[in-house]
Amino acid sequence: MVVVLERLVQKVKPDKWAALDEIDKKFNDIESKIGFPPKRRYRSLIGPLDNDTIVIEREWKSMAEMENAVLGSMGNAELQKLSVQLNDIIEKSWHEVYAVWPFKV
Repeated sequence: MVVVLERLVQKVKPDKWAALDEIDKKFNDIESKIGFPPKRRYRSLIGPLDNDTIVIEREWKSMAEMENAVLGSMGNAELQKLSVQLNDIIEKSWHEVYAVWPFKV
């Protein structure tokens, strides 16, 4: 098994931080029931990304664990409804996935 780090990077609209915090609590409740591990949230202070950037990280025990949780979330109506609300909060986002190096299989 390869440990995987998932990173979601989001550019937050400047006046939407409180709204993001509220919606994130709802995401946490639903995602924990589906099997998502807890997440860590970081706000950019110094570097190439401005301070309206949030980085959300999760560590997965394996790619299979991550795949199962993501597939389990795809048909979840509550998550789909929350995701639509993010359109007013997030300007852009991207995912990154990293494996612990060197691989330990």
